[in-house]
Amino acid sequence: HVQLVESGGGSVQAGESVRLSCAISGFDKWPGCLGWYRQAPGKVREGIAALYTESGRHFYTDSVEGRFTVSQDSAENMAYLQMDNLKPEDTATYFCAAVPRGGGRCWPMLTPLYRGWGQGTQVTVS
Repeated sequence: HVQLVESGGGSVQAGESVRLSCAISGFDKWPGCLGWYRQAPGKVREGIAALYTESGRHFYTDSVEGRFTVSQDSAENMAYLQMDNLKPEDTATYFCAAVPRGGGRCWPMLTPLYRGWGQGTQVTVS
């Protein structure tokens, strides 16, 4: 079955960087989209970054544009989210998810298309 497992979160100071990792398994083919969501306490889950895996095009929500970068390593079945210049408002649980190849658009992110929701990884910025 499809499974994505996030790791790499932690507690950092404002201005520092963190790289999140996402181990991907269970897809018949490498997904068409790789996406990152986050959920802050008391807020709804929001899609913040998406990557079209074939073209390499990536998109970001305004609040992280220019600071976050999504990438992939299909040979290692991994996705990454590089987060630079972190701010306290980036504090959240971060989730990765993927859209199967041919399963629909990557951006804007349509949550029902994304699969493989894991437990997430917590990032706290102070």
